[in-house]
Order: sequence, then structure tokens, then C-alpha cells
Amino acid sequence: MLTDVVMSILLIGGALMSLAAGIGLVRFPDLLSRMHAATKPQVLGLLLFLLALALETGSWPLIPLLVLCWFFQLLTTPVSAHMVGRAGYRTRHLRQDLLTIDELDDVVACAVVEVDRDDPAHEAEGVDGRQDADRRDVPDH
Repeated sequence: MLTDVVMSILLIGGALMSLAAGIGLVRFPDLLSRMHAATKPQVLGLLLFLLALALETGSWPLIPLLVLCWFFQLLTTPVSAHMVGRAGYRTRHLRQDLLTIDELDDVVACAVVEVDRDDPAHEAEGVDGRQDADRRDVPDH
């Protein structure tokens, strides 16, 4: 009886975390907010689901497999979030008005200056008028 109550609480908590992630993906205004909503609650939601599964089965041989599943989730989620955030920053799919501090702006500006010093023919400009160090010159035909 107590096991069923605890398992129900874990399942409801995991479902609420997944629901929060889904709502955040739809409702949040920009890439970085959506990325945060997709990664943070999902890890906790998966943990709650796996704990409920472990409690329901009560099988000790299943526990290492569930821990391994959660470990790989913890391993891959930050990497994928970093890659999505980096790609969004590089392609300028950010809403600058929502950023409080843009710490990468100075780094990108310094990188652009270094590229310009090394290659004076590099004149590619980004969407917002800044020179883009990531874009390579493509001959115009």
C-alpha cells in the first residue's frame, strides 16, 4: 500500500516535469529559454520515472540498468544543450534584448579582430553588421 502511494507520487512528479518541459518548449520566447526548458526538467522527470520503475519491479538486477540509463541522460543532455546554444549563438538566432549580459560578445569581437589582422581579404559581415569570424569567404559568381 505504501509502495503504491510512493510510486504514484514519483510517477506524477515525473509526468509534471515532462509537462513543464513541453509547455516551456512551446511558450518560452527564445532559443536559450527553450533549451533550458527542454533539458532541466527532463533529467529530473526521467529520474522520477526510473525510481518509480525500480520501486514497482523490486528487481535488484534491474537497478544497474536504470542507473546506467540515468547516467547516459546526465552525460548527453548538457552536451546537446551546449551544442544547440552554440549553434544558436553562431547563427545569431538569439534575442539580444532578452540577454542581461552577453559575455561571448567580447570574445567574438576579439576573434573577429584577430581574423581581420591575419587575412585582410576577410570581409564577411554578419546579420547585425558585425564581422563574422565563422563565415568563410565564398566567391561571388
